Amino acid sequence: MTFATAPARRLITLGVALAVGATVLSAPAAVAATPPEGAYWHTRTMTTSTHPLRFGSKSGPYSLVEREISERWSAPDGRGWFGFRELGTLPGTAADKKAWRRDGSPSTWSTSIDGKTVKLSAEPARGHVGPEPTKWNKFQFAGQWLTYDEVQRLPADPSRLKDWLTNAGRAGREVDLPGWLKYTLSELLHDLPAPKEVRAAAYQALLTLPGARADGNAKDDLGRPGAAVVIDHTSGTGKKAHSTRERLIVDTGRMVLLSQNHLGTVDGKASAGTSYSTTNTTLIEVGWTDSQPAVPALP
Repeated sequence: MTFATAPARRLITLGVALAVGATVLSAPAAVAATPPEGAYWHTRTMTTSTHPLRFGSKSGPYSLVEREISERWSAPDGRGWFGFRELGTLPGTAADKKAWRRDGSPSTWSTSIDGKTVKLSAEPARGHVGPEPTKWNKFQFAGQWLTYDEVQRLPADPSRLKDWLTNAGRAGREVDLPGWLKYTLSELLHDLPAPKEVRAAAYQALLTLPGARADGNAKDDLGRPGAAVVIDHTSGTGKKAHSTRERLIVDTGRMVLLSQNHLGTVDGKASAGTSYSTTNTTLIEVGWTDSQPAVPALP
């Protein structure tokens, strides 16, 4: 195991404490690795996000939503492939669609209302797929490079997993720990071929974060049932206060993430049209596959 931010450091296996300055990163005890159930750990993700600019006319402005499909394939030896395809840009709400029709129902956009240059189209792109560059042929997680066996040996206890990730976040860098934990724990629910027990620990640890709460049963945009978790986070004060609300829906049977919705607000107001806009992510597929990497198909 080495730190991604310091590739010159020596390789150390999990099960050994790693000292970084005054910080000691304690690793979990060794357990039997879960064998792969396919050729690749695979995720297929659809993301929709509100474009930060407005379009149309000042008397009839509207927002646009960008859509994209991405896929990742990770082999047990750490090699990875990434596929990406833009699905086209469309008006967002019903009100946006009315304003878009008054604007002549354009299918391409080159400038925003305030004259900024853009290049947007309603037509899907051709997409691409290719190998991911990696120096170590390992899995990058929590600022470290892990082998498949090390991923299997991540803590399966919520408290130990949270402590381990907290120490990883503090090692050699300054981070917003609540944000770090939210990101890394969510990542364990889809991005790594971790055992179900580790994913269950990540889900349980998410519920202990500041601002986190269970939000009952819910369905994602595809109609799949799961358990909702809401996490509120605020930074700054007064008119400079930026708040985010993450709403996760987790399949607690398989212990995988189904969707993750992000809503940003500035000074208590929804912030469409800024870098804190709404982003909705749906994990269409998460799990093992024998299918070879290919350009993402249209939904």
